[in-house]
Amino acid sequence: MSRRSPLSRGLLLAALALAVPSTAHAATAPPSGPGCDRLDDAACLLPFPNDAFRSGGKVVLRTSQMPRTAKGKAIDASGWKGLDGFSPGSVILTKVPGLETDAALKKTGAVSLSDISTYGAKAAPVLVIDTQTGKRWPIWAELDDNAKLGQRLLEIHPAKNFLEGHRYVVVLRSLKRANGSAIAAGKRFARLRDAHGSVGARYARIFQDIKKAGVSRSKSLFLTWDFTVATEQGLAGRMLAMRDTTFKALGDANLADGTVAGSAPAFTLQAKPLDGAFAQDAGRFAQVLEGTVSVPCYLTNGCAPGSRMTIGAGGLPKQQGTYQARFTCVVPATATPDHPARLVLYGHGLLGTETEVLTNPDIPPMATEGNEVLCATPWIGMSAEDIPNAIKVLGDFSGMPTLPDRLQQGFLDALVLGRAMAHPAGLASSPLLEVGGRPIVQTGQIAYDGNSQGGIAGGALTALAPDFSHAVLGVPGINYSVLLPRSSDFTQYSKVMYPAYTDQLERPLVLDLAQLLWDRGEGDGYAQHMTGDPLPNTIKHTVLLDVAFGDHQVTPYQADVEARTIGASIHAPVLPAGRSPQKSPAWGIPTISAFPFGGSAIVYWDGGPARVSVPPLANTPNTGLDDPHELPRRTPAARAQKAAFLAPGGAVIDTCGGAACLAVPDVG
Repeated sequence: MSRRSPLSRGLLLAALALAVPSTAHAATAPPSGPGCDRLDDAACLLPFPNDAFRSGGKVVLRTSQMPRTAKGKAIDASGWKGLDGFSPGSVILTKVPGLETDAALKKTGAVSLSDISTYGAKAAPVLVIDTQTGKRWPIWAELDDNAKLGQRLLEIHPAKNFLEGHRYVVVLRSLKRANGSAIAAGKRFARLRDAHGSVGARYARIFQDIKKAGVSRSKSLFLTWDFTVATEQGLAGRMLAMRDTTFKALGDANLADGTVAGSAPAFTLQAKPLDGAFAQDAGRFAQVLEGTVSVPCYLTNGCAPGSRMTIGAGGLPKQQGTYQARFTCVVPATATPDHPARLVLYGHGLLGTETEVLTNPDIPPMATEGNEVLCATPWIGMSAEDIPNAIKVLGDFSGMPTLPDRLQQGFLDALVLGRAMAHPAGLASSPLLEVGGRPIVQTGQIAYDGNSQGGIAGGALTALAPDFSHAVLGVPGINYSVLLPRSSDFTQYSKVMYPAYTDQLERPLVLDLAQLLWDRGEGDGYAQHMTGDPLPNTIKHTVLLDVAFGDHQVTPYQADVEARTIGASIHAPVLPAGRSPQKSPAWGIPTISAFPFGGSAIVYWDGGPARVSVPPLANTPNTGLDDPHELPRRTPAARAQKAAFLAPGGAVIDTCGGAACLAVPDVG
């Protein structure tokens, strides 16, 4: 998510104008229909995620169970076929009659985002148990503030992503209304809970799990159920197959040794004309280059927007030919034969283009100060050219598979461009990047820097990358299903989704379903392997998360979830005194004890109370004062920290003088 270019803003407005969903209401999937879990009759698929919808090691969803549009069209469940579990970032959803206000949630005493540490309280009324360890998982609970009273789901969020392949049990007990009266379990669950005979194999196992965890099967137990998280293969298997096949064809079958082997991919490179819309950017850099790189295409229709993967034997994608992925590079005057520049792969923002590397005002000082040549290719799947398809998906989530399918192709494009940057016979061999026959760029390992969507998708790319070990993820987060309702950007997109999906109670469910597929195309599905637990045939990576406190577009709370998941440590003080709405800001993330720090890190940048408002704890966007989304990358101290981290052998240094880091921009 980021400030979009004039081009993408224009495309967005045009697409919104064409998207005029009907406002007529049609009944959604009947909760009493075939295959529904009758323990929560608010919607067929509630509670969710739920192993009631998993059989034979696969998630099994029927179109008749899925949410419907205002026109009565159910989401086509065929796009969800073959999943082996639920999202590691799943928002746990259920409707609790009587627990519909913040006052009731407070009276119940549920763990909140304001103090996540209470998840471990002995009598905690909302808890999630990892059945492989028997221990509670860190969570927080909230009500959906985007829905009206009577339509508000209870949302339970993992404060750290659930582990791949693990099975979890959700427990709700001792729930109360705002007046303090107890909320009784529904009749169906009460019969199951109080049964003295057989309850079936699944619930016999669930009740045994909660007993081991010290939870009584008493009248206070409102509801319990289980779900299983997708495996590494289910999440990353397709992308790994595409990557490994591509690099093997280049002659590099061992991507875990950190060397650049085999041959460079075919590419073109030429000077980019700075005319028309780009005339105003002339003079920003010593050179601006553009080109194409040849990439295997794993999508139909020549990898065009809206295309899909063709899945072959073993559930893996089949190559459909090759295509040319375009890219743009910017070269600062500091790059010389005697002072060769570091090559940095750059990730652009939400629904933008690769030319962001040229047009963003923070790039010239970053390139000069860090002596970096930055190259970018579109994040296809969620680039400017994908806006019409994204709008179409928001109006009918049957098309959701097109987004992650093309996002994975976008990862492959970036990985192949990265190899062209890293290989001595790649871009560095062009006369455009030489002076007197001597190269002005370094080869070997490159680095990665991305912001907003470039930080979100860049996390997944990092987990896959063979040619960079260090990545800066600017204003990042994971799990789009959580990021969207908390983003000011979603104000525009909700104008399509909300009239299409008029049942407020089911909107979080629609996003949760979408996340099962989105995981393959964003950091949420790869976070467990981003740093210390590399994917197969993959090097280890070190990551720096740069967070804008109070960000309107990407909530910092999900950056915290990402930091906990990847095992990052945090710069302290995290924030100036009195700025955080949480009892312990960035709870559960260890503090960096000394600099320079060689591990993965998260750093908060605060623009100050006169400019940046404290973000809400509710699942709504921050809308107060200015949006600080761009401030970290436009702050000299943050750029200096990034440059030191991305330099060969780099580490995190303290550029904040031992105090909380303040965002004081010098550009923009």
